Amino acid sequence: MMTAQEYIDSLRNLRPRRVYAFGKKIESPVDDPLIRPSINCCAMTYRLAELPEYQDLMVVTSSLTGKKINRFCHLHQSTEDLVDKVKMQRLCGRLTGSCFQRCVGMDAMNAVFSTTFEIDEKYGTKYHQRFIRFIEQWQENDWTVDGAMTDPKGNRSLAPHAQQDPDMFMHVVERREDGIVVSGAKVHQTGALNSHQILVMPTQTMRQEDSDYAVAFSIPADDSSLLYIYGRQSCDTRKLEPYKTDAGNINYGGQEAIIIFDHSFIPWENVYMLGETDFSGMLVERFAGYHRQSYGGCKPGNGDVLIGASQAIAEYNGCARASHIKDKLIEMVHLNETLYSCGIACSSQGAPTRAGNYQIDMLLANVCKQNVTRFPYEIARLAQDIAGGLMVTMPSQEDFASEETGDWCRKLLAGDASYSVEDRQRMLRLIEAMTIGSVAVGYLTESLHGAGSPQAQRIMIGRQADLDFKKSLARRLCGIDEDTLVVK
Repeated sequence: MMTAQEYIDSLRNLRPRRVYAFGKKIESPVDDPLIRPSINCCAMTYRLAELPEYQDLMVVTSSLTGKKINRFCHLHQSTEDLVDKVKMQRLCGRLTGSCFQRCVGMDAMNAVFSTTFEIDEKYGTKYHQRFIRFIEQWQENDWTVDGAMTDPKGNRSLAPHAQQDPDMFMHVVERREDGIVVSGAKVHQTGALNSHQILVMPTQTMRQEDSDYAVAFSIPADDSSLLYIYGRQSCDTRKLEPYKTDAGNINYGGQEAIIIFDHSFIPWENVYMLGETDFSGMLVERFAGYHRQSYGGCKPGNGDVLIGASQAIAEYNGCARASHIKDKLIEMVHLNETLYSCGIACSSQGAPTRAGNYQIDMLLANVCKQNVTRFPYEIARLAQDIAGGLMVTMPSQEDFASEETGDWCRKLLAGDASYSVEDRQRMLRLIEAMTIGSVAVGYLTESLHGAGSPQAQRIMIGRQADLDFKKSLARRLCGIDEDTLVVK
């Protein structure tokens, strides 16, 4: 396993990549102040595995090699593994207050592992053994892998093959003796610049006429054919300012990027699906299920930070004893623990796949994510309510540091004298960052759209609800159907 420092050094050792932000090429993503906070988040997943007090949670034994590995590289072997995954994610969320990015690769690994096994069963292909070899490299090198599913999609009313521009969906443009060539893009790619490898999956269920779009493969993140465009976030340029106080979360942050595949060559050994449209939906649903489970861990971890910040600012404002403040904090805790409960529930009710790794309960995972699309927004609203309007009207740190205005800022923006003005200022900026600013992307917007939009979960809940069974329960009890359980 890598240490956190070795992880950061490994990113520096990647080949030069084409990375652009604000219209300019980023020469060293690792050291760029816009990107570094997200790298710090990912590094936390390595740092925790170094610490003895977190070994039981962060370190497991590989089911493939028998070696000790980071849990983020693990194939789930039991419901206990699934539960520990959620606990690990809450821990990482607490310590970064942001998205720590490594979950998407772990979820993709487990989904592709079981799906390739079933493709091989039906078609006699060799995808599963190829993928096992890739996982062994993944575990041996302790990679961070970007699970890449979402395509631009273009006109949503048209199938992939019917798009005016074929690059709206990832597709195969050439089949060669030594591999395939693909073109297209993946959008909303969490932690893409912090990854060693990209694991690509189809974005939706494909029909036979879209067989060129039913493709899964891996590619090194520093492949010369890839172009990265860094995503803009609210208040992101605060990270570039000389004073870090206004950034709120001063060391950590999320990252999203567009990855463009410009006629990328993929050798056969790294191809894990090629035209098996009847399994594209399975792969999408399994990945989405795992990733919806993930939100039952990371978002409660972020919520713990926001609840703590709300308690702190209530004390700094001098109103922590007010009954309505206490009631709002209780409601925030109730909502946050409900999210976590769903993550634990779908994990504890998991079951083995035919490939042998464990999968969560799909219905409960979708219920978990449906709650995640709502509850963090209410938690954030209550946090803003407790914080007060100063959260969005407070002068900048430069005004606090100014000889002309600094004394006035410190004089007029004091709260309870037991706490410093600077502490109050920092806490307000953290709440702003988590509910409005750049960190809000990882807490709020990602809660809504990550792992599929709210409607995607509702569709899955409808499929999994088994309403005919529930109807049969009612029919038996009201006498429409015979009650065979009653003692006559």
